Amino acid sequence: MMKIEVLGTGCAKCKRLFANVQEAVKDLGAEAEVIKVDSIDELVERGVMSTPALFIDGKMRMSGKVPTVDELKKIIQG
Repeated sequence: MMKIEVLGTGCAKCKRLFANVQEAVKDLGAEAEVIKVDSIDELVERGVMSTPALFIDGKMRMSGKVPTVDELKKIIQG
C-alpha cells in the first residue's frame, strides 16, 4: 500500500492539499494511506522549506503549492 503524507502547519493551503489528495486517491481507487503531518520538528527533519509538501512513499514529490486533483492523480500514478 502506498503511503502519502501531507506536511504542513495546518494553514488553509495545507488543508486544501490534504483534501485534494484524499479526493485524488478516492477517484483513482488507489490503495493508499493518507496522513497529515503537522509537526514542525518533522518538517525541519525532512528539509521542507515551504509548505505544504507532499511525500509519497518517503520521497518529496512537491512543495510550496497546491496541485489540482487532476495534477495529483498524475503525481500519484507516477
